[in-house]
Amino acid sequence: MAAIPALDPEAEPSMDVILVGSSELSSPVSPGEGRDLIAYEVKVNQRNIEDICLCCGSLQIHTQHPLFEGGMCAPCKDKFLDALFLYDDDGYQSYCSICCSGETLLICGNPDCTRCYCFECVDSLVGPGTSGKVHAMSNWVCFLCLPFSRSGLLQRRRKWRSQLKAFYDRESESPLEMFETVPVWRREPVRVLSLFEDIKKELTSLGFLESGSDPGQLKHLDDVTDTVRKDVEEWGPFDLLYGATPPLGHTCDHPPSWYLFQFHRLLQYARPGPGSPRPFFWMFVDNLVLNKEDQDVASRFLEMEPTTIPDVRGGSLQNAVRVWSNIPAIRSSRQWALVSEEELSLLTQNRQSSKLAAKWPTKLVKNCFLPLREYFKYFSTELTSSL
Repeated sequence: MAAIPALDPEAEPSMDVILVGSSELSSPVSPGEGRDLIAYEVKVNQRNIEDICLCCGSLQIHTQHPLFEGGMCAPCKDKFLDALFLYDDDGYQSYCSICCSGETLLICGNPDCTRCYCFECVDSLVGPGTSGKVHAMSNWVCFLCLPFSRSGLLQRRRKWRSQLKAFYDRESESPLEMFETVPVWRREPVRVLSLFEDIKKELTSLGFLESGSDPGQLKHLDDVTDTVRKDVEEWGPFDLLYGATPPLGHTCDHPPSWYLFQFHRLLQYARPGPGSPRPFFWMFVDNLVLNKEDQDVASRFLEMEPTTIPDVRGGSLQNAVRVWSNIPAIRSSRQWALVSEEELSLLTQNRQSSKLAAKWPTKLVKNCFLPLREYFKYFSTELTSSL
């Protein structure tokens, strides 16, 4: 997709838009199935769209859609929560922003937006054939970026960012509160404290850091034994704290649990005070060197169970890490292949018997940082390899 300049509220629109008023939508002659029912129920039966699941057309409503006016059934709510912050390798979200499903997706042309919409939702909610018109456009602005809020039956909610946060905090089973996403004009470059491993190359390849930029945006520390709260406060404030245990086979001066305890200590120094609305994210990665007791301690200190991120190639497990983090979507069941403890144990044994030291785990967790595009400025929409 060709890059386009950022939107200027004062300038004449230079992108393609489709204006579809509700009066332009033809009334369905008979009800279809699923989402085809939505237009019929609203226009013919005069049913309030808030009483219909916007994702599938069900009339069994559990809650309201956080981004657009309309209801949401319980199964679609679970699917939405699971896929909300999932991203593909191209930097765009993996699923439709309306139904969190869809096979063929339309990508927003605004360089500051990463959202996608499936053909089915666009045709059933905006108007039949709309997806084909959008697909033919060179640059299309999506329904959350347009200056007007209604397109056919699709009505953007007022203050949808706060609505999304309230939806997540209310409906999610996560013990952690979600931070409200940040509008483009308020996003600042991310400030990172990286412990025991330098992740500048990975964040630069994702567009979060500029090549050759002020190194003050990322501070890397290998040994934090003498680091105190005053040091962290003087270096900060930070938006992201990252830490990792050394991979198997690497020479280190400390036991594996030392990295966990030091990370937790600096986490207390770096995070904002209670009640602060400022987005703050953290990630601790175990390269399969923590024993079961240390893992339990990590889960207790970090107040969550770890997520296993595997590297499966050719049907076999090549590498894996355990991750504790408050970055959205890391715990999604759609994100990672399931790996048994037996497979992890065998992988660890093979690594211990090998003479080759394992690589640092940053390649495995790199794309976990992509949801931060909803919160911080990024300098490039073109993702590059960090290898």
